[in-house]
Amino acid sequence: MAELQQLQQVASDDAAEWKQVAELRAVTQAQDPSCKEEDDYTLRRFLRARDHNIGKASAMLLKYLKWKPTAKPHGGEIPASEVAREVAQAKLCLQGYDREGRPLIYGFGARHHPARRDMEEFKRYVVHVLDATVARLPPPGPGRQEKFAAVADLKGWGYANCDIRGYLAALDIMQSYYPERLGRVFLIHVPYVFMAAWKIVYPFIDDNTKKKFVFVADKDLDRTLREAIDDSQLAEIYGGKLKLVAPPAN
Repeated sequence: MAELQQLQQVASDDAAEWKQVAELRAVTQAQDPSCKEEDDYTLRRFLRARDHNIGKASAMLLKYLKWKPTAKPHGGEIPASEVAREVAQAKLCLQGYDREGRPLIYGFGARHHPARRDMEEFKRYVVHVLDATVARLPPPGPGRQEKFAAVADLKGWGYANCDIRGYLAALDIMQSYYPERLGRVFLIHVPYVFMAAWKIVYPFIDDNTKKKFVFVADKDLDRTLREAIDDSQLAEIYGGKLKLVAPPAN
């Protein structure tokens, strides 16, 4: 009986949320007709990102609709050839899935070199990576996965890799234009010096997002990663069977 009541409550909550999605669409589309091109699941993510406050969600969505044609003027994904210098550093590998079916990003902080980066190209690279990751998700539908996960390896990270402006720019893009996409980030091999940068970035992270960043101690690394990622999807460098391949710049 209790299970039936729980299912009925979930169905009721879903119906109420989809009603709010419809309201959000009506409010936003009246101000920007391009909203009609976005599916209901996209609108739902913006709604959830603003705790179901339609006014705040609409403002966030309108900002996204204005940003989208500017960030991606040709439509679709930004090709790797347009961010070749960033891609060539092989600092992110978009491979594998965790046990919840979330596409994985394996990142290597020591391969990021801010002294050689162009900020505008870096921003396009962030969009390129996020779009490529989202493309690995199943088509939108009831009960389907909408989030991704990441393993951020900071082994060898030092002051030469520190890029507060870059971190904040990437964070802003993800939080403002790809809400409710991040599921979990495991930060591993974290050097003490990184915490100074983290203390600067942390206040800019949304409260709902902060809990998605998990610092993993070396002694817990193997257990933590294996609990979250199947052996076939875990990178070889962490004891799994997945061979990481640097993405081509084409």
